[in-house]
Amino acid sequence: MFMGEYNHTVDTKGRLIIPSKFREVLGDKFVITKGMDGCLFVYDYAEWSNFEEKLKALPINKKDNRMLVRHFLAGAAEVEVDKQGRILIPVKLREYAEITKDVTLIGAAGHIEIWSDERWTALEEDEESMEDIAERMADMGFGM
Repeated sequence: MFMGEYNHTVDTKGRLIIPSKFREVLGDKFVITKGMDGCLFVYDYAEWSNFEEKLKALPINKKDNRMLVRHFLAGAAEVEVDKQGRILIPVKLREYAEITKDVTLIGAAGHIEIWSDERWTALEEDEESMEDIAERMADMGFGM
């Protein structure tokens, strides 16, 4: 499981150091793709395989399903950690997430999220109260 928050910098070539705690779970090769809310998602191969199976199971006769599959698979890339613990984030993914220099990596249980610092800060400022969200989740059967 991935958890924690780490701040790092992307160099001019688009390379990012992956925190060692995350690398221990991810291994030397893993998948990075477009995420939700303007961030990138990072999956180890086991989680990626599970996610792919869910996408494959979606009926393609529905437009929303096709759009969802395209969103995640068209931008997906296999990345490899170099000897310094860095990955190269593909240009298209950096553009999608508006990543230029400072980033925040977030552990999100089965995957990692990579955020530009600007987007992460804006999201934190815009989030409604956790109490309100927890109350709605409790109404749907998610107890804490």
